[in-house]
Amino acid sequence: MTAYSDLHDAALGRLEQRVSGKIRVLVQMGNCGRSVGADVVADALGIALAGRSDAYLTVGGCDGACFATPQVIVTIPSGQTRRYQRISPADVPALVDTLDAWPVGPDVLPDGDGFGLRGGSDLAEFFGPQTRLLLARCGYVEPGSMDEYLADGGYSGLSEALSRSPEEVIQTVREAGLLGRGGAYFPAAIKWQAARAAVGIPYVVVNAEEGEPGIFKDRHILEGDPHLLLEGMLIAAYATGAVSGYIYVNAEAELPAERLEAAIEKAWEVGIIGENILGSGFSFQVTVRRGAGGYVCGEETTMLDTIEGNRREPRLRPPFPTESGLFRQPTVINNVETLANVPLIMRGSAYTETPQPTSASFASLGLENARGTKLVCLSGAVRRPGMAEVPMGTTLRQVVYDIGGGPQPGRRIGIIAVGGPSSGILPAQELDLPLRPGMLHPSGVVMGAGGVMVVDETVSAIEIVRRLAAYNADESCGKCTPCREGTPRIVEALDRLASNRTQMGDLDDLLDLAEIVGSASLCGLGQMAGNPITSALHFFPDELGAG
Repeated sequence: MTAYSDLHDAALGRLEQRVSGKIRVLVQMGNCGRSVGADVVADALGIALAGRSDAYLTVGGCDGACFATPQVIVTIPSGQTRRYQRISPADVPALVDTLDAWPVGPDVLPDGDGFGLRGGSDLAEFFGPQTRLLLARCGYVEPGSMDEYLADGGYSGLSEALSRSPEEVIQTVREAGLLGRGGAYFPAAIKWQAARAAVGIPYVVVNAEEGEPGIFKDRHILEGDPHLLLEGMLIAAYATGAVSGYIYVNAEAELPAERLEAAIEKAWEVGIIGENILGSGFSFQVTVRRGAGGYVCGEETTMLDTIEGNRREPRLRPPFPTESGLFRQPTVINNVETLANVPLIMRGSAYTETPQPTSASFASLGLENARGTKLVCLSGAVRRPGMAEVPMGTTLRQVVYDIGGGPQPGRRIGIIAVGGPSSGILPAQELDLPLRPGMLHPSGVVMGAGGVMVVDETVSAIEIVRRLAAYNADESCGKCTPCREGTPRIVEALDRLASNRTQMGDLDDLLDLAEIVGSASLCGLGQMAGNPITSALHFFPDELGAG
């Protein structure tokens, strides 16, 4: 039997022995960093530091400031840090030279280094308005390191959960007000309680498919802090009575899958996953399953069918997964962001120097009916695109301007596409809408999973809507007739409007199609496919010929 305190203390001891008195050089390497050469920078730093005993190199995820990547964070033994942004291999010799020139006293940073020293005001403005709970470690730790996670209080939330009854854990999550973060925002505790009460042995399935364009929050956590997800999954399994589960990762998400599997292996080694976890009598097995490809795989029943080896098609409901899901057993399905909140809700401050969020602090953030923070994927025509974490109720204006820096110089914002292809588009005049579950606007725009794509005034509304509609048509699985036949017809009607080849009744047909596809489709892809159309007709009627 291994107590949590023993694991925590042993991890601290190993870290002290390995890194004490050394300079830490961390290269942030998420998918965004890799795309602009962070891996090459890491290789160059590895060569430059190879002969030094006073410094070591490690690799982390991205901290959300994707606009500044590749980033290198240097920490000296006193705890002082320097951040270098947009580093190239040619900058590495100068960067390494600064390690020896670093003053011991206050951080005095010279100007004009020529390779992004400090990070500058852009980074301060990007991070300043945020409230970072889920992202607190992303970009600053080695993702798969069990020692770093344990030393920072990781798995203390699991330890706390195992000291309580499953019913008490569910009640804690209920009192915190945790809603799912996948788009539907269903209360997590109600789902857990339903699966626990159902007949059979439950499964826990993590939905990390995240296939829609403009959404990358779950992959960001897997790349930067995968143990946070594993801890949340284990707590959910204990609360529901599950003994095994699956993590369903997008087929193209190679880096997140790689880091997740490394973290699982480390958790196995110390007994966090497996038999008799922390001497509690609770046992749990985890399997990573790669996606079958396609946006529709993010629909929960489609995902279950592909795990079972069947076609990627949604199931009729009821029964709902909490009653009959994977292999016809009760199944809890939560996405990565949802489960990553659970350890923070359960965690106390006993094993950390800095107090961690608890159910009380989680519940103090956000809105009355939507507690906590929300991860927002900000992309498109803004100065500072990336991943942000803000309290529920934060306005789009705060995200786009305060965090994102607004449009590029000389440009104006024309359209904001919120929530992905299952939502809709807004004009810049609607930027004061707060991010919250449900409808942001009666026109059909929803927050969805948290994507905010900014488009400048050079792109027309009909072009954006046509692309969203074409994506939905391409990704339809074809099982139900309204979606299979209706979504391509929506695209055809939009093409006629865009080329001024309109026929009598085209606009009426477009509205009818949007309504029929939405009301008669089997799953969320078709049910939400009309939202881009209704929002465009509401806000941009002239561009669609309805003015």
